[in-house]
Amino acid sequence: MDIFKSWLVETPIAHRGLHDKIAPENSLPAFEKAIENGYAIELDVQLLSDGTVIVFHDSSLSRLTNNDGYIKFLTKDDLEMLTLAGTKEKIPTFEEVLKFVDGRVPLLIEIKNTDKVGELENRVIDLLKNYSGEFAVQSFNPFVLQYFEKHAPHILRGQLASFFKKNKMPFFQKFFLKRLSLCKKVSHPDFIAYDVKNLPNRYVCKFKDKPLLAWTVKNQSEYMRVVKFCDNVIFEDFEPKI
Repeated sequence: MDIFKSWLVETPIAHRGLHDKIAPENSLPAFEKAIENGYAIELDVQLLSDGTVIVFHDSSLSRLTNNDGYIKFLTKDDLEMLTLAGTKEKIPTFEEVLKFVDGRVPLLIEIKNTDKVGELENRVIDLLKNYSGEFAVQSFNPFVLQYFEKHAPHILRGQLASFFKKNKMPFFQKFFLKRLSLCKKVSHPDFIAYDVKNLPNRYVCKFKDKPLLAWTVKNQSEYMRVVKFCDNVIFEDFEPKI
């Protein structure tokens, strides 16, 4: 497979779906809007306490559900009590999203895991075994990608990165992740996805043999600036005019 001729570089990717006030991020309506417009979908997955994989970005419930608490303490039954961003939409499970999208557009799946690697990743692999659509995974955590390489090497893997200026992680983590230092020794990604605010930079230049995705592009002028030196964009709040 020539990744430079795949959907990963040819189809703009809607960040958490094509969302707005009516169709919240990472909701089925946001995914349907992306499908209707022919965009690939970026989404986030994480694990509930009962092992259910859900599609949700934040670790906390407060921003999107106006409730206190953390995702990792919930069970699947708890999802019935929560709605997204003042709408009637629920937090979907990953299994529900796969059935809903059903291969109509490609999926870029961000694995949200800063804890022990294994359980979430293995459940995602199991859920994807019989999925017939196109997809890839990405993560900031190099050891997540290492797990996928070992247990599901056929799945395309992307290393997410940023300068992490507002992140509270330890300096040494920022140092290695910013510089993509663990790519060649640990994560062995098929592509790089880097924060658009930090592009171009000398670190991505070391990986010219891999597609470069820019995230998250939020307007046309930013798109026109970054498209000159990246292979595709993950976008939101506008639709890129190519």
